[in-house]
Amino acid sequence: MADEVIVDALPYIDQGYDDVGVRESALAMVEEECRRYRPTKNYLDHLPLPASSPFETPLMINEFERIQNRLPMETLSMKRYELPPPPSGKLSEVSAWQESIENSMAQLEHQWVRSLNLELMLDYGTEAWKSYLEVITAMQAKAQIQLQQLKKDMQDVNWQRKQAQTQAGEKLRALEAHWVLLVSKNYEIENECVELEKVVQAARDQLEQLVPPVEEQQLSPQTEHTNGHSAQTDSNGSNSNESQNNEAEENNSDGDDDNDDDDMNNRNGDNNVVSDSAAVQDEEESTNDS
Repeated sequence: MADEVIVDALPYIDQGYDDVGVRESALAMVEEECRRYRPTKNYLDHLPLPASSPFETPLMINEFERIQNRLPMETLSMKRYELPPPPSGKLSEVSAWQESIENSMAQLEHQWVRSLNLELMLDYGTEAWKSYLEVITAMQAKAQIQLQQLKKDMQDVNWQRKQAQTQAGEKLRALEAHWVLLVSKNYEIENECVELEKVVQAARDQLEQLVPPVEEQQLSPQTEHTNGHSAQTDSNGSNSNESQNNEAEENNSDGDDDNDDDDMNNRNGDNNVVSDSAAVQDEEESTNDS
């Protein structure tokens, strides 16, 4: 989350970028930020040093050493283009004259090579330059194709950004309108609640003025009500005693009826036993006769 960057600018739908003073204000903010940013240490200390030794040649190594030692650079030697005679002290020496002759022969050979190159250029230079220009033209055409493709990609990216920001802008405007509507409704509801509270409070005040206090009304009827309640409880007590006596008599009569029913059941059981024994004797006699 610390490395996450949230871009909250929508340049395709935001307004006010072309107003007077906006650009100057942005530049002033950038300058202020640059003044406050004062690095106190090398911000590349955590990175390792680049390994340049595989790419260094002996000439580069010597040159780096010269720069490190702060030595002046050697001037270009022009002796090979000069034809100096032998020194005055060596005019009688054959070796000095031999060295001068070799130098002059090298200069003549160099001039002959230059003239030969000029003749070759006159003969084949035109065609060589044509082929070179064709190669350069092909490279330019290829670079132009790549450039057009890059421009097309940039245009596609910008179009996608514009479309996305336009859709986001419409959604933001709709949400803003909905938010304004909800805020206005809440404001209206709060006003209505305040008005209703005022009406309720006024009704309460009016009711308190019209109705007398309840405590004064309840003082006199309370004693009569308690007396009537005591008399009623006495009558209820006598009635409850009478009902209990009646219930006891009914229970006794029910018990007598139950005893009579038991006697009848016992008699019926005895009669059934006698009839069963007679039937068994008749069956035995019939079997003996047979």
